[in-house]
Amino acid sequence: MPKTTDDSAQQKAQHYFRKAELQPDTHRKDRLAGKANTARLRELRLAKEAAEKQAADAAGVAPAKERKPARRARSSVRMSY
Repeated sequence: MPKTTDDSAQQKAQHYFRKAELQPDTHRKDRLAGKANTARLRELRLAKEAAEKQAADAAGVAPAKERKPARRARSSVRMSY
């Protein structure tokens, strides 16, 4: 008796999912490695900023003021009569 298409589709699906389960979870490892790298870079950046601030304080340089964004000039309203 030949296999029906339902049986064939079922077997293909089972084969696919079984194969997927056996593969290592590389996406999770890549994501964790990316998070670790981001944390490492953040630590380096914060350490650099702290060192620069300490050097500026020792040199007596005043910290730069944060600039407010420039205001946009209001456009004139044309009125027609």
